[in-house]
Amino acid sequence: QVQLVESGGGSVQAGGSLRLSCAVSGIPYTKRCMAWFRQAPGKEREGVAGIHTLFGRDGSTSYADSVKGRFTISQEYARNTLYLQMNSLKPEDTAMYYCAADPSCGGARPSLYSYDYNYWGPGTQVTVSS
Repeated sequence: QVQLVESGGGSVQAGGSLRLSCAVSGIPYTKRCMAWFRQAPGKEREGVAGIHTLFGRDGSTSYADSVKGRFTISQEYARNTLYLQMNSLKPEDTAMYYCAADPSCGGARPSLYSYDYNYWGPGTQVTVSS
């Protein structure tokens, strides 16, 4: 049974940092794509960052232009956990953040389109105040 559970959200002032975690179960880390998405009230869900795993090793990554240079996606295979390190946070980063998984991951680069992902966590709220 696949399960994704996010944690690490909270409230922070602009310029601060947070690290989100996503505990993954039921999906082997030998081959998959994992990603973080976010959705602000009244807005569509958008892809933030993605990472491709092949043969149990990190492959390519993808980032939304709005977070490049500020956010970093990573994995810890021993704990089967996905992370999103968020630095230099801005009020516009305020949203519910979701972890997503695609076990088939056909492309070479991880997609940032929500329809490419089969499994989702319940989300964790990030609020950035100015």
